[in-house]
Formats: sequence, C-alpha cells, structure tokens
Amino acid sequence: MTRLSASPRPIKTGSAQSDPERLLVRPGSEAAIRVMIVDDSLTVRTVFKRMVESDPAMVIVGTASSGESALVQLKTQPADVVLLDLEMPGMGGLRALPAILATPAAPQVLVVSSLTVDGAEHTLAALSMGAADTLLKPRPGGFTEDYRAQLLGKIRALGSRAADRASTPAPHREPSFARPGLAQRGRRAKVIAIGASTGGIHALGLMLRRLTPAFDLPILITQHLPSSFIPVFARQVETACGRPADIAEDGLDIRPGRIIIAPGHGHMLVRRGGERLTTRLCSKPVASGCMPSVDPMLCSLAEACDSQALGVILSGMGRDGLIGAQALVDAGGTIYAQDAESSAVWGMPGAVARAGLASLIAAPERLGEAVMAHATAPSAAVLR
Repeated sequence: MTRLSASPRPIKTGSAQSDPERLLVRPGSEAAIRVMIVDDSLTVRTVFKRMVESDPAMVIVGTASSGESALVQLKTQPADVVLLDLEMPGMGGLRALPAILATPAAPQVLVVSSLTVDGAEHTLAALSMGAADTLLKPRPGGFTEDYRAQLLGKIRALGSRAADRASTPAPHREPSFARPGLAQRGRRAKVIAIGASTGGIHALGLMLRRLTPAFDLPILITQHLPSSFIPVFARQVETACGRPADIAEDGLDIRPGRIIIAPGHGHMLVRRGGERLTTRLCSKPVASGCMPSVDPMLCSLAEACDSQALGVILSGMGRDGLIGAQALVDAGGTIYAQDAESSAVWGMPGAVARAGLASLIAAPERLGEAVMAHATAPSAAVLR
C-alpha cells in the first residue's frame, strides 16, 4: 500500500556530478537485494545509502546523480531495485525509466517523489510506464526511523523476486491454483471491480487497453493511492481506455460504460436500491489497514449483485482483497488474479490465488481479454 502525506518540496543539495566513489558489493552478499540510488542530491543519496546498508539483506551496487550515469553503471552493476528521482539535470528520471527497466536485470523501480501537482503528474506517468511504486521524499529532517522502515519495507517487497531468483529454480506453479469451475458461465456480470496496489497502475493500463468500444459494463477501481493523486489517476484511466472516469462519492450512480474510482480518503461501497446501483463512501478501519481498501468494495458488491459481479485482483503488497474475494465467490461471483510472473509484487493476487478463489490467473493483457469475453459472450463464458 502507498501511504503518502503532503509535505513541502524538499530542497535539492549537492553536486549534479556523478558520485566519485566506487561502490563495492559486500562479501557474501550474493543473495542480497541489489539496490541502486539515483538522485541528484548528494544529501539524499547519502541518507538513502545509510538506510539501505542498515539492512543486512540489502546491498548498494551503485549511486548516480543522473539518468545517464545510472544507465552506464547498470551495464556492469545490475540492480534488483532502483530508487529513482524524477527531476534531475540532463536525463531526468522519467526519460531514463524505460531504459532502466530494459536493462538485463529488469530492476523494479521505486520512484522517490515530491508531492506537488507536477510531482503527482510525473509520478503517475512513471507508474503507468512500469515503475512499481512510489514513496514521498521528505523535507530535510524528515528522514526518520519510521521513514527508514517504510523505505526498507518497500525495497524488501520489490526485491522479493530477486530472492526467488537466488533460490533453486522451482516449477512454475501458478496455473495449479486456478479453479475455472468457479466461473459463473450462465450469468453475465453487471459490474467489474478491480483492486490493485504496488505495480498495479501499469498492470491496470495493460488490462484496460484490451477492452474494445463494445465493452459497456461499469468498472469500479480501488487503487492504493493518496487523495492528492486520485484526480490525476482518474484522467490517466480515462486516457487508457477512452471512457469517462469519476471519483466515487455518496449516491453516485453506477452506470454502463463508465469507470468509478475510490477516493484516497475512503473505501468505495456498492449499494442497491431497486434496480439502481450507487456508490457510498466509508472510512471505517478494515483488517488490511489500507485506505482505500479493496475488501469493502468486493464485500459490498457481493451483497448488491450476488453472482452477477466479476472481481479482478492485480499486483500489490499484502493481502487486501482476500476477504472481499471470498465474499464474492461465496455469493456466486467470479474472481480473476494477475499471475506472479507479471506482478511487481505477488502479494494481493497471490493470496487470492493460493486460497483457491481465482477462476483465472494470468498476465494483465490476458485478464483484459477474459473480461472482454465475459462481458460480450451470450453466456458470459470465461476464456481459457
């Protein structure tokens, strides 16, 4: 889950030149999560370096003050996780991002962002391009112990695939989790509900682009984001799938052909009044600790629509969505989940898959095709 709070823009300090020191990997760190820090502030690089090195499961493989320098280093020093500033002299982080993602080690990118209007635009653009997660860069003096724990937690989650690679290869097992028989082939869903967190914005874009103009079902989206990012995110979603996107509020009609997005300050619920479906907002704490949470959305949808609902769980840390997915399946609805290979973090979709709740486990593009088939086939048949 992304937990950000508004903070004044940090003051950049330090030279814009590359770091003079040559960083060496610690002996015995072959299985450690390899981290690169890319920021034009010497102060920020130094603080992040100390924080990362305080965890014995992580190792710094390089620091850079520009995108150009980072790309040069990544040719010889592969990283599992890159901490990336977006605003730097020369090749900024946004321009460098596609090339960083394309380096041989295919690192996960954690955008270290300043929370301003422009910062939100640039950060969400980076997340849509494939960056996995974002973290607020605090003002000077804000690098607290709590911040260190949050930073290391995100690096640990994003570096989980590195740990998998370091272990003995095992057979790919996700398909065995899928239970196609759970799909309700006889009843077409009235609503599609999507839950996502870390890595989910990129996955969501890939999935939504597979929906053609013939798709007319309403889509509900709960994405773990702070409130200030939601309006930008809504515009981004509109662009991705070419249909209107609204931010949920009390009493908003859930209508065909539209998208409704949970605000950052509350959970989105579904309520029925006769044949009319509307959204409601709730700020009650939930088991996952997330705000907004996927669980209330799916639980309320199960109550309002019974078997005529389809939920999709995309990449994300933690287990948010598991309780709601169980409620939806128990009511006769259908759940799809993103697969491990395409997920930045297989936490949320993995929890649903391992619980035997998903009738389809696949990459985002495949999930989009399946949702499209479900919505347009006369019997709402599930693609296999």
